Amino acid sequence: MPLTRKGTATRQRIIEGAADQIREQGVFSVRLEDIMARTATSKSQLFHYFPDGKDELLLAVARHEASRVIDEQQPELGSLTSWAAWQEWRDKVVARYRAQGGDCPLHAALAQLDGATDATRTVAGELLGRWQQELVAGIRHMQSSGEVDPALNAGREAAALLAGIQGGVLILLTTGDGTHLEAAIDLGIDRLRASARRDR
Repeated sequence: MPLTRKGTATRQRIIEGAADQIREQGVFSVRLEDIMARTATSKSQLFHYFPDGKDELLLAVARHEASRVIDEQQPELGSLTSWAAWQEWRDKVVARYRAQGGDCPLHAALAQLDGATDATRTVAGELLGRWQQELVAGIRHMQSSGEVDPALNAGREAAALLAGIQGGVLILLTTGDGTHLEAAIDLGIDRLRASARRDR
């Protein structure tokens, strides 16, 4: 049965409250009681919206955090129409992950769902798919304006850039060093720019 508008708002409030609690407390020590207290939600209410309990709520939190990864890159990610725009997007991504440091609610929530392999793959796949589509759109725009070699495969270029970003993010989360993330993005963008020069 579909949720009412009020029910949808209540469910979203619980998800956002749980995400905030996880950021502060860590996913492995957070309890449903903590989330209920933070969101002023009764146990019956929480299980009404998340019948499978903590695992279902954590999956919803993971989806919420995955959406934030994309949303926090906007409007730059959706406007990759010049090299200046690509630089602005690059700076925003680096700043976001540097500010976050080793505290990544999305990675924490996915780690907690380690046993639910299909669920984690789905959430990660949705995130990466959306991110790659935005990068593909940006590359194709640059190809249409003559700034990137039209012979390049936009999908593969976007996939390689995204793989580099994710590797850099993993190193940043592990060591606190953002050098690898910056290098991955910079070299990916440099490759796109150089392709147009080779084509001339």
